[in-house]
Amino acid sequence: MISHTPQPDPRIIIARDAVAQLVGFCAGMPGVRFTVLSDTNTHRVLGGRIEQALIDAGLPVIGIVLHGAEVIADERYLTRTLVQAPPEPQVFIAAGSGTLTDIARYVSFRTGNPFISAPSAASVDGFLSLIAPLVIGGVKDTYAAQGPLAVFADLTTLAEAPRALTAAGFGDLLGKVTSLADWRLGHLLWDEPYDPEIDERTRRAMNRCIDAAQDIASGSEDGVRLLLEGLLESGLCMRDFGDSRPASGAEHHLSHFWEMQLLKEGRPAILHGAKVGVASALIAQLYDHVRRLSQEDVRELIRRAPAPDPASDVDEIRRVYGEGAEQIERIQAAFLSLTTVQQDQLRQRVVERWPDIQTIARTVPPAETITGLLATAGGPTDWRALGLERRIVEPSLLYGHYLRSRFTVLKLFRLLGLDARLALEHPL
Repeated sequence: MISHTPQPDPRIIIARDAVAQLVGFCAGMPGVRFTVLSDTNTHRVLGGRIEQALIDAGLPVIGIVLHGAEVIADERYLTRTLVQAPPEPQVFIAAGSGTLTDIARYVSFRTGNPFISAPSAASVDGFLSLIAPLVIGGVKDTYAAQGPLAVFADLTTLAEAPRALTAAGFGDLLGKVTSLADWRLGHLLWDEPYDPEIDERTRRAMNRCIDAAQDIASGSEDGVRLLLEGLLESGLCMRDFGDSRPASGAEHHLSHFWEMQLLKEGRPAILHGAKVGVASALIAQLYDHVRRLSQEDVRELIRRAPAPDPASDVDEIRRVYGEGAEQIERIQAAFLSLTTVQQDQLRQRVVERWPDIQTIARTVPPAETITGLLATAGGPTDWRALGLERRIVEPSLLYGHYLRSRFTVLKLFRLLGLDARLALEHPL
């Protein structure tokens, strides 16, 4: 886990007068300069209003508006933010959702300044996270950052956000059905750190939103409030645990792989939560296959499966990831350095613990249940609806597991000698 200095719990306000409460909060920090970060869309619906409210209150403020058809948390926009921010102590205010929050949390962390989150949509679960997912050198990885001093969410702005953004938030939260299973799997087979209380908190937040899917889909204030509360609780769970395991498993690895491929091809990005929701349905197909395998089936698969070959894995990483391969190799060091004895021990553990693995698999609902919920929320339900091609989705199932040093169901399939592309055999 990434080590973090403990931070006090943030103040969280979700209300129609959140902007006014934000200004009052800022007024309680005399002598501080405020830097409002937004993009052209969020400046129009929220950032400009925050700037003007701070000016009207007599507080020193500057605005940074990131321009471009698509703002990404990468080297370009991180640099633009650093260059435009004044070289003095300040409080950043992120007026936006996932990408702007990640830029603000990372830049503020690296410059030794605090930041405040002002969500423009209930679209992601990372508002309170202590890490920032950034695209550096074409590879999406997580970097140490910081959580916000406070979150001020304007309820009217959230309710008026495009339905696609709200559906993406629902998809991001729904992705916990597979991330929690992967987390338990990694703990069982790879001795990854695990906290049952955090697991249960995350699951409760997810289930509350599943039960309210219709209200969320309607875009009502009650619905988006409940969704944002669930997303914030997921973020608090990551924050309290110390990394993203409670909320990010194989479904996120597929999403990151797709995002990297789209960037490489110069194509528009797809909403993070929309990708995660669809990816969760694909991963659920793999867990369904796990449920159907007996312990004897697994023993025979392990016997017939080729032994892991780290040298071949390195060749594969270099072929698939190109210039980003060196970074991926560092991420995968623990797996690539396994001795033959350690590999055999891991394979034997899989056989011995298969009943426990199936218990974990039974926590994942059928893929059809996931796609039905995504449809209720008004989001895309399969990779074609996302605008992806099979040539991108297939390799993500084979190579997406390299993006994080975690044992997920994708790693399990590889260990069993199974082809994870079987998730595509039953169109959703």
